Amino acid sequence: MVAPVRRVALLGGGFSTDEDGLLDDWLLSHARSSRPKVCFVPTASGDAPAYVDQFLSAFKARHCEPSVLSLFRRELDDEALRTFLLSQDVVYVGGGNTANLLAVWRAQGVDQVLRDACDRGTLLCGISAGANCWAEGSLTDSFGPLTFLPDGLGLLPGSVCPHYDSEPGRRTAFRAAVATGMLSPGWAVEDGVGALFADGRLEEAVSTSPQAHLYWVQAPGGHESGERALPCRLLKS
Repeated sequence: MVAPVRRVALLGGGFSTDEDGLLDDWLLSHARSSRPKVCFVPTASGDAPAYVDQFLSAFKARHCEPSVLSLFRRELDDEALRTFLLSQDVVYVGGGNTANLLAVWRAQGVDQVLRDACDRGTLLCGISAGANCWAEGSLTDSFGPLTFLPDGLGLLPGSVCPHYDSEPGRRTAFRAAVATGMLSPGWAVEDGVGALFADGRLEEAVSTSPQAHLYWVQAPGGHESGERALPCRLLKS
C-alpha cells in the first residue's frame, strides 16, 4: 500500500486579509474531496471569536464543510479530538503567536494528532503563525521584537518567514538569521502568495498579484545573494 503524500500549504493571505477569495479557492482545489471537511484552528489568536466568525462566514459560502477546533474552550476528550481531526480533509491554522500555538498544541497532544493526520493525507495549511508552525523554524514576533524561533513541527523541512514584504524588518532579519545559521534555509512568503508542498518539495506556487513572490532564502555564497524569487502562477478571478 502506497503511503499518502504529506502535503503542507503556506498562505500569504486568505479569508482574514483578502476580499477576492482567490487563495482560499486555490487551497480548496487541492483538497482530496470534492466537498472537503475544513477545520479552522485559531489557537494562535487565543480562539478569538471575531476571527472564528470571519472563517465561518467565508467558508460557509464555499462548497465545503467548515468547522472550528477550540482549545481554549475545549469540549472534546482526547479520543474524540483525535477522531475529529483525522476526519478532516483540510486543517487551516490561523495567525497569531507561533510560540504560544506550539506550546498549547504540545500540552494537549494536538501536535502528534496533526502529524498523524498529515501522514493520512490531510492537507495542513495556514497563514502567518499558521504557516510558521509546520516548518523546522521561523521568523516570529511571538516575543515582541522580531527574532528567530528554531522550533516547529518539522513537517516542512527548513524555515519560514511570513509577511516578507509587508512588515518592516522581516526581510533583513530573516536573511540574517539564515546567513548566520540561526535558522536553516527556507521559504519567505510575501502577502498574496500561496505555496503547496508535497513531501517537502515545492509543488506549486501562486500569487494574487504579479508583484507578490515566493523566495527561497539560503546563506549567500560567491556571487549568489542568498535570495531567489521563484515563479508563481497568477490567480485570476
